[in-house]
Amino acid sequence: MKRFAVMMAAACLPVCAAELMVGWAQVNITPDKPVPLAGQFHTRVSKSVHDPVTATALAITSGSEQAVMVSLDVVAVDTHLMESLRARLKTTLPEFDSGKLIVNATHTHTAPEMREGNYQIPDGVLKPSEFVELLTDRVGGAVAEAWKARRPAGISWALGHAVVGYNRRSVMSDGKATMYAKLDRPEFLGFEGYEDHALELLFFWTPERKLTGIGVNLACPSQVVEGQYYVSADFWDDTRKQLRARYGSDLFVFPMASAAGDQSPHVQLRKAAESRMRQRLNLSETAQIARRISLAVEEVYPAAAADVRTEAPFVHRTEELRLPVRKVTATEMESAKAEYARLEKAPATQGSRFALMNRARKVMERYRTQDSAPEYPIELHVIRLGDVALATNPFELFLDYGIRMKARSRAEQTFLVQLACGTSGYLPTAKAVAAGGYGAEVASNQVGPEGGQILVDRTLAVINSLFE
Repeated sequence: MKRFAVMMAAACLPVCAAELMVGWAQVNITPDKPVPLAGQFHTRVSKSVHDPVTATALAITSGSEQAVMVSLDVVAVDTHLMESLRARLKTTLPEFDSGKLIVNATHTHTAPEMREGNYQIPDGVLKPSEFVELLTDRVGGAVAEAWKARRPAGISWALGHAVVGYNRRSVMSDGKATMYAKLDRPEFLGFEGYEDHALELLFFWTPERKLTGIGVNLACPSQVVEGQYYVSADFWDDTRKQLRARYGSDLFVFPMASAAGDQSPHVQLRKAAESRMRQRLNLSETAQIARRISLAVEEVYPAAAADVRTEAPFVHRTEELRLPVRKVTATEMESAKAEYARLEKAPATQGSRFALMNRARKVMERYRTQDSAPEYPIELHVIRLGDVALATNPFELFLDYGIRMKARSRAEQTFLVQLACGTSGYLPTAKAVAAGGYGAEVASNQVGPEGGQILVDRTLAVINSLFE
């Protein structure tokens, strides 16, 4: 197999415990005018704000090592935003290495779009480029605020469990997989993959043992209300409210989506019973998920509070990893060409016509350029913090890749953070590609299973080197 290059790999150095400094900030990133909402193929313009979308910044330093992590209530993190933020921080916060900035998305489908060209946007609506400007200003300010708020701190970690994500790919007797299929059919055989209901939790404390923030990493995107026409952080808004009701109104909550490209919060089985129970409990779907998360945190809180460390190993490695692109076959090229021609003849009023034409066009463009550009570069971050590891990727990464990493990691707990520092489409497994369907077809992918395994192996090599 051809070897693909790893750039900027840092040398392995001894990892020693040192005093930790931690700072927090949160900012509202909700625009004050209608916005195009990201996450569907048809254009949706927001009619109201159900709850605010926010940015939460966490700054960590120890000795000369540093990291600033930002969690955004958006569908994905555009590379233009990363470039814009880093350019700003080089001027406004020169003491911080902007290459150590990590920005991840919760993948809510009810937040403003930040990529131009995905939708036809009416007049009077905030443009994606304008939203990126707003984000650069507000998030850049939050990063600086968190950095300047750093104080001596303690950390602890814990493992909880809460049912949030479900595998959304149903396999039928013909071997094909379908997202959100009707299951009351004789050809339904089961679900394609695993589900992971673990909560990887990081707790941050003052030296006096006051809880300041919680990092919550779970294998599910936040898309319960994904088809609505309002702005919302989805279940993370309810989660923040419920955790703050338990641990203080000034608590910071830092959401992270683990590998979850084939996962969803939408219930697949027992839908009627689930709905009836929510009604009897007087809970919305988002509030029910938030309650499960907050109860799981409450269960392990005593264990976390009993093992707070003010000194811990902290190291942050970054590199550019070049992965093989998923090649578009001649058959897939002809299929995209035919789809584009069909959509050209469709009524202009068809809601998803513009986005689907754009999707087919990109497949045709890739076919023309893939031989001259066989590699797809991504930004990889790996952090060791105490006995836990955190590793990023820019994909909607199918869960099985996350399981492979967690199984082989030398860290006590491994936090995987998808949709970080870029947006690169789904990364499906080989069995998903064989079964087809949304998320596994070539139009959904920049990188395929070969690149997925390289990502697993390289991420593990960096993680495990920090625990030798």
